[in-house]
Amino acid sequence: MHIEIADLRRRFGRVTALDGVDLTVTGGMFGLLGTNGAGKTTLMRILAGVLPATSGRVIAGGHDLSTRAGRVAVQRRLGYLPQDLGLYPDLTPTEFLDYVGLLKGLDDRAARRRQAGELLDLVGLSDVAGRKLKGFSGGMRRRVGIAQALLGDPALLIVDEPTVGLDPEERIRFRTLLSSLADARTVLLSTHIVEDVAQTCRQTAVLAAGRVLFTGAVTDLTARAEGVTWEIVTPGPPPTDGVVVSAIARADGTHYRVVSPRPPAPDAVLVTPSLEEGYVALMRSSVPTPVG
Repeated sequence: MHIEIADLRRRFGRVTALDGVDLTVTGGMFGLLGTNGAGKTTLMRILAGVLPATSGRVIAGGHDLSTRAGRVAVQRRLGYLPQDLGLYPDLTPTEFLDYVGLLKGLDDRAARRRQAGELLDLVGLSDVAGRKLKGFSGGMRRRVGIAQALLGDPALLIVDEPTVGLDPEERIRFRTLLSSLADARTVLLSTHIVEDVAQTCRQTAVLAAGRVLFTGAVTDLTARAEGVTWEIVTPGPPPTDGVVVSAIARADGTHYRVVSPRPPAPDAVLVTPSLEEGYVALMRSSVPTPVG
């Protein structure tokens, strides 16, 4: 589903959550990066049709979200996994998906049950389909969330901070699942975890204080840190110049990776940057003035 966002603004009283957002999403897996409070969730809720914009325009799949007809048309083709999805603890995954399917207008009971079974198999939960949700781990709950979002085979899938709080194995499993879903639809991944975008997305946008600082290829964002990413090996304290992105203790000392416009130490060596370092370099060079 093609999405065009132009001069989008959203205010809550005197607080500006989105301040003139312009963005184009053409399909596949698209990452929306930003710290907590950057405006990502507000943007997701507007795209999902659950929050009106103060001004600006959003066209999704040819439908204008400023109109009721446009919001309804998009919601019929939408799968949405918010940050906090309320699950009914005394229901099983099968019962929960059956209930959500009814809410989505899937009236054929046999077809609805069949689709629920297929989705539970897709997210790796078919073996626990009869267990109550209250006994599920955080990662299992997120997978139930993805399954409910996929009911009705949506053209647009919006997932908001889906890997927060997951252990490394569940995070990898979840990223792999999301990547597999992007072949046939648009998947919009909102997160503050840079690694999630690095492992799944080709295109990304960076949001800060309600404004878009960057939009384009992930490789282009990584390139923002070329020539300013350094490695230092020392048994002593970390360098004070620049931003220390990582510190790994090894036998020969601690290996620090630092983003800095100049060498943070006499023996610092330039290295090939990662996406995380590109993100840090962007944020250091483009700190927006707080709005409100």
